[in-house]
Parts: sequence; C-alpha cells; structure tokens
Amino acid sequence: MRHYSRVIGTGGYLPTTICTNDDISQRVETSDSWIFERTGIKSRRIAGGDESAASMAEIAATQAMDAAEILADELDLIIVATGTPDRVYPSTACLLQQRLGAKNCVAFDIQAACSGSIFALSIADQYIKSGAAKKVLVVGSEVCSRLVDWTDRETCILFGDGAGAIVLEVAEQAGILSTHIHSDGGCEDLLYCPNPQAATAANKDELGFIKMRGNEVFKVAVNTLGRIVDETLAANEMDKSDIDWLVPHQANIRIIAATAKKLRMSMDQVVVTLENQGNTSSASILLAFNEAVRDGRIQRGQVVLLEAFGAGFTWGSALIRY
Repeated sequence: MRHYSRVIGTGGYLPTTICTNDDISQRVETSDSWIFERTGIKSRRIAGGDESAASMAEIAATQAMDAAEILADELDLIIVATGTPDRVYPSTACLLQQRLGAKNCVAFDIQAACSGSIFALSIADQYIKSGAAKKVLVVGSEVCSRLVDWTDRETCILFGDGAGAIVLEVAEQAGILSTHIHSDGGCEDLLYCPNPQAATAANKDELGFIKMRGNEVFKVAVNTLGRIVDETLAANEMDKSDIDWLVPHQANIRIIAATAKKLRMSMDQVVVTLENQGNTSSASILLAFNEAVRDGRIQRGQVVLLEAFGAGFTWGSALIRY
C-alpha cells in the first residue's frame, strides 16, 4: 500500500509587541506611506527579551498538536525551519523536543531562509511516503528582528517575528499532492546574513545583519515564482482554475500580486498576512495557512498552493488538498 501525508493540525504564535511604520520612522528617514506603498506592510511583531525561536515554536507546536488531537510522544519526527536558531547547536528542533517532552522521535533543523517551511514540508512528506514516519511536526520559527540593522531603512522595514506549525500524518489518500524545491547559490550576494564568528579574513569586519539588494531580489523572485507555479500545475496535471487558495510567502505585496496574476486568481483567493506581520521568513507561510484554516476560509477538500522564495536563492512550492 502506498503512503501519503495529510495535514491534521495547524498552529501559530505572534509576539505581543507591535512595531508600526511610524515607530520605525522615529529611527530612520522613512514614513508609513513610503513603506506601505512599496511593501504592503503596516506593522510587524517583535519578540520579547525572554522569547526565542524555541519558545515561540513551542506555543505554535502545542496549538497544532491540540488541533490534531495527538500527544508529543506520538511524534516520529520534528523538523524546525529557522534562520535564527537559539544556539548554533544543539538544534532548535532538539530544544523544542525537550520543551514538548517528545521522547520517541528524531528532531533536526533545516535552513533554507524564507523557503524553509516548504523545504521542511517536502522532507516531512518524503519521510511519511517512505514509511519512515507516521506523524511529523513541522515548525517555522523566526526572530528576524535580531538580525536586522535598525539603522538600515532598506531592511528594517521588512521583517517581523513569529512561529507557525503543521502536523502531518500518514494517510491512504494524498493530502500533500506534491512538493517542488530548488536552490541556486549563484546569487548568494543579493540577499544574505553574515556570521561574524565564522568570518574569514576577507569579511571579518561584516556585522551579523541582513543585507539585501532589493531590486535585484524582486526581479528574480517574480520570475522564479512564476516558473514554480507552472511546474507545480504541470506535475499534477491541473489547470490554474483548480487552485482554490494561494498561500504565498509574505515578503512583498507586489510579489504576491504578481504570483496571483500568474494564476489568474483574485486577491480574494490569496491569504495575505503581510500588512500586520511583515516578513517572518520561514514562519510566514505556516502562520498564514494557520490563520486561514482557523478563520474558516480554507475548508477541507480545497486545493491550496503554498509557495516561497528566499536567500540562497532557494524557492519551492507545496500543493495541498486540505
């Protein structure tokens, strides 16, 4: 018998502290209208001093497991997507495993920047399809605010913090219809974050803040996401009209709108959380998916396209029949 994976629970967590565009305008030369017109962002959440990727992941994961009606000991695998781990090692997934009291599973992190949750879902799907796991917890958790140079108006306006989670289990019919992941290290300098502690002599003076050449990233992202839409539809022998919902990575409203146009979808069929969350990197898709499930927009049986683009460059999609 063939194995498939399906979504049985979702969860999410956003810190309580809100940083508005007006707040940022007190730090750098910008304005609410300038930021909103270019990005679609009005505010973002900022993690408290006692919060971390692991602590936020715990809240989102617990919510997802409660929705799935499973206990931590039932998990076979925990995958955490994060670019802002609590420690270099052990992994944030291991820290989460300890917090949850999940004694019977494997736990590891993956790092694919803003595409992290798509990569994690793809890995989880392969584990279940192979028969190596029956129940998998996937989490995206980020404290991007700690990698932001708050004097750089090109990047400090974009990012926020949060965590999203999904529980997958083995099923007789496909819930995850397909996943598609790609990477290209040739554009590494267009979007990156240095690691000062691992620096070579050539870049020893770089600080550990996100650096981005926004215009170039935008152009590549729009073209690349257009191709991933075509690839996903072709692999599933589907038409654009077969997609009920688009849940995109929340990076920029213009990129989101371009992908919706590619699918000939109304923005009413697109889950957008960007305005009040900003770019939460690997957490953004899972946060958006959770929000739309919980408010009733996404219904059982509907087909949902998740897609993301991130530093690396990395990009990917997951097509889900929820």
